[in-house]
Amino acid sequence: MNDTIVAISTALGVGAISIIRISGKDAIKIVNSIYKGKDLTKVDNNTINYGHIVNDNEIIDEVLVSVMKSPKTFTREDIVEINCHGGIATTNKVLELVLLKGARLAEPGEFTKRAFLNGRIDLVEAESVMDLINAQTEQSRKLSINQLSGKVSSIIKDFRQRLLELLASIEVNIDYPEYEDIAVVTNQNIKSEIENIKLNLKKIINESENSKIIKNGIKVAIVGRPNVGKSSILNCFLNEEKAIVTDIAGTTRDIVEGQASIDGILFNFVDTAGIRYSEDIVEKIGIAKSKQEMANADLVLLVVNNNEKLNNEDKELITLLPKNAIIVVNKNDLDKEIDLDLTTIEQEIVFVNTIQTNGIDPLKDKIKEMFNLEKINNGDYTYLSNARQISLAKEAYNIIKDIEEGLKNEVPTDLIEIDIKRIWEKLGEIIGENYSDELIDQLFSQFCLGK
Repeated sequence: MNDTIVAISTALGVGAISIIRISGKDAIKIVNSIYKGKDLTKVDNNTINYGHIVNDNEIIDEVLVSVMKSPKTFTREDIVEINCHGGIATTNKVLELVLLKGARLAEPGEFTKRAFLNGRIDLVEAESVMDLINAQTEQSRKLSINQLSGKVSSIIKDFRQRLLELLASIEVNIDYPEYEDIAVVTNQNIKSEIENIKLNLKKIINESENSKIIKNGIKVAIVGRPNVGKSSILNCFLNEEKAIVTDIAGTTRDIVEGQASIDGILFNFVDTAGIRYSEDIVEKIGIAKSKQEMANADLVLLVVNNNEKLNNEDKELITLLPKNAIIVVNKNDLDKEIDLDLTTIEQEIVFVNTIQTNGIDPLKDKIKEMFNLEKINNGDYTYLSNARQISLAKEAYNIIKDIEEGLKNEVPTDLIEIDIKRIWEKLGEIIGENYSDELIDQLFSQFCLGK
């Protein structure tokens, strides 16, 4: 933390601009030593300065240099950003000069790590930086920005403050029972406050399940026997000829994948090989993969033909379907011959076709309904956004249930106090008030260089 770090903050390659970011106590001095223009040690804070990067009086590039002085910077250290011309040779040469003058190449995510360690952002906000970079939809962008703004952290901090006040009251009652002018903390007082926190924490946990959908999307496996139109349905969702469509059974012999956005939520579609009995070695491998995709999918679409009676393969697939499935009756533009027994089927059934422009709209509507996409899109995005955060919140929630059981059994207050401290600590881990070095190193190692 006492050295000065540097990294290329833009994608390396041909482009109009490349940005090289330097952070640390010697950032301004190092850049000033290779810069020809105004003396960067004397320029005003938050200014952009025109000049040249030079090496032994040789001009390397024409640049704009941004100077931002601590503590009002992202890392709370001096930061200098060199805006040079894009291109591999020029960018690498400028980086090389900065390294030669004493800077160290930054590790992945080290700028954000310094921002966290220097108290500029908390751990939830730090994780949201990477989420924002990786956001593929408008909803995931909103989720990341909401966390980066500190809204989620404020809720967690409010919970911790209320617990801290409760702990302080319990401590006073235990240590100074002789004072008559202090409010007596009873099990009923504790129960009331804990119940309130429990309800609000449960609400956040439940709603945060939506964040998984927003961030990771929904994995959809399209299954069925050969020639029922699985590939055609995939192509309709993607609005492109991603999968080959023919009348030959077994055309799709391996997994075909594609992504599409429905109401701003990313859907990861997997068109599987037609599931049937086959002696073809390649097709058999594809069929095995299809069954594996069914098990791993968030949603399974079983496609059958409207103009044909169900055969044994169709019937067997119906028995294998999980609850998170929709039976898609394709080719509803043709005469109906299918013989579905509605009394034995638990899954939703939707009739579609891939000929008409709006032929699969009923399927899209059913998917929106199943995953409450309208509710997600109208939400305030105040969610915990990853497995680490949600897991810690659930641990805190389970401790609350232990406290409620203890209160019911009239467990002494000093023992209840221990569990309240545990909740306070678990919530602290969410925002990074309590952390291990190993956790921090692991989290920030997943960031890109220069961030």
